[in-house]
Amino acid sequence: MTDRGQDALKLSDDTLQIGPSAMHWDGDKLVIEINEVSTPHAQRITGRVTVRPSALTQVELPLTQDGAHIWRPFAPKSDIDVQLNRPGWQWRGHGYFDANFGTRALEADFSYWTWGRFPLRDGAACFYDATRRDGSELAVGIGFAEDGTARQIEMPIKQPLPRPLWTVRRETRADAGYRPKQVKAMLDAPFYNRSAVRTMINGEETVGVHEALDLDRFRGAWLMPMLAVRVPRRARWRLS
Repeated sequence: MTDRGQDALKLSDDTLQIGPSAMHWDGDKLVIEINEVSTPHAQRITGRVTVRPSALTQVELPLTQDGAHIWRPFAPKSDIDVQLNRPGWQWRGHGYFDANFGTRALEADFSYWTWGRFPLRDGAACFYDATRRDGSELAVGIGFAEDGTARQIEMPIKQPLPRPLWTVRRETRADAGYRPKQVKAMLDAPFYNRSAVRTMINGEETVGVHEALDLDRFRGAWLMPMLAVRVPRRARWRLS
C-alpha cells in the first residue's frame, strides 16, 4: 500500500487504477495488477491476483444508524488465483471481495471491531461485531448462498482467541463448547490483526479470514508517527 496524490488516480466504470497498480473487471472476473515497493525493505512486489466470484451481491450493511459507514460484500464467495514474484506466493483457493465505505473516519465512530468470513458447504458466513463510540453494539451474522442470496443467520456465541504479539484483543464466533484457534498468521500490527482461524459454525468446522481492529490504539498519539514511516508515499507520481 502506497499513499499517492490525486494525479495518480484513474477511475472508470470497470477500472480503478492507483499509480502503477490497478484492478479491473474482465468479463466475470476481477483482475488485480500489483506493481509496488514494499516496506521496510524496499522490495519490488509485482504480479496478478484473479478473483472469480460464484455470484455478485447487492447487499449493503449499514454499520451505524445514520449510514455513515457501509460494508459492501460484493462477492462473499469466490475462487482466486495468486501469482506474485516471490517464492511460494503462487496459489489457488477460495476467497472473497468486499469493501468498506464511509463519510467519517472509522476511529471517530468505533472503538473496536472484529469481522470474520468463513466458507461453508452451502456458501459462506460473515460476522460483524463492533463497539461504537456512543456505547451501542453491532452484532450481525449473514449467510450467503452460492448464487449470492443473503440471509440473516443465527449467531454462535463469542469466543476468545489468544492475543498475538502486539496483544490486540481478539474474539470470534463459534459453537458452544468449541475452542476456535488461529491456524495461520497473516498480519500483526499494534492496532490491527488478521489471521486464518478455524472455528465451528452451526456444527460445521471451517477455516476463514478473521480480523480485529482496535481503534482506540489507532488514534493514539504515539501510533500516528509510526504509520507515517511505515506507509511509503509517492506524492509526485503521475499517470502517463
